[in-house]
Amino acid sequence: MTLTVMLLNGASFHGGCCRHKVLLSLLGPLLSNSKFYSSYRRPGAEPEKKPSWQNVDFSFKKSIDHLKTQLSLLKKETQDYLLGPGGHPLSQHLLEHTRVLWQFRSQEDLNKWVISSDVEIGGKSEVYLKLGRNNQAALLYGTLNTEVPRDGETKYSGYCSMRSRPAVGSFKRKKYYDWSNFNTLYLRVRGDGRPWMVNVYTDPYFSHQKDDLYSYFMFTRGGPYWEEIKIPFSKFFLSSQGRVQDNQHPVWLDKTLGFTIGDKVNGPFQLEIDFIGLLNDRAHREEFAYEAYDKNTPV
Repeated sequence: MTLTVMLLNGASFHGGCCRHKVLLSLLGPLLSNSKFYSSYRRPGAEPEKKPSWQNVDFSFKKSIDHLKTQLSLLKKETQDYLLGPGGHPLSQHLLEHTRVLWQFRSQEDLNKWVISSDVEIGGKSEVYLKLGRNNQAALLYGTLNTEVPRDGETKYSGYCSMRSRPAVGSFKRKKYYDWSNFNTLYLRVRGDGRPWMVNVYTDPYFSHQKDDLYSYFMFTRGGPYWEEIKIPFSKFFLSSQGRVQDNQHPVWLDKTLGFTIGDKVNGPFQLEIDFIGLLNDRAHREEFAYEAYDKNTPV
């Protein structure tokens, strides 16, 4: 207990920004119900005189359990790394033709995804996610409403989306997918005839690229039958804040995936997803479907 207090004191009073982040990752379960020190303070506001560690609910048992969990994850990651790419032998990785990324059979599978709608900007659309019949698929459903919020700023509304959670490794490290051995996105879905956007989200280093998005269309035919959809990664185009960019380049295959509906048609919608996977289509040889050019061509 005393050691933890001393560490937090040192991080707070000696300007150890990096140390503070490391402590937060290690002591995450202990600090779940507390407010942390933030470098931002509103103009005119009085600085907090109470040290941040005094608001912490310390629990030695929680910290030990959390440390054990993270060490076991680190052990498994090390074993997978030594075994080969993706935890598979190299021979299997080179000959791999298909791979299932997400399959929806339990609530735990649904927890790997996040849903959102225009309610975040004051809209009235609704979206829900649950397991389908016999727990054999994910059912994404809701109601689209294109009514624009009366806030004097928003001009467009009416969208719902579903997005995978970013992969996280041991000690809350960011993990990235390795899809370099595949060239096609492979889905088994059943829709109601409405079009969707399949999105590959970016995790850029620079803040001005935070809204970059790679997208392509997915048209469902409706009816009682399932359909298998194959979308080559070469077809995905780059956009930012809803605007297609002039400078196009191939998608980076290491990010999160999502689905968005925003066809400007009010009413209910639904989409069932059996699985989401990858395919190495050897007949598809196209590297990039769009023209790439230099906007500032030297004379």
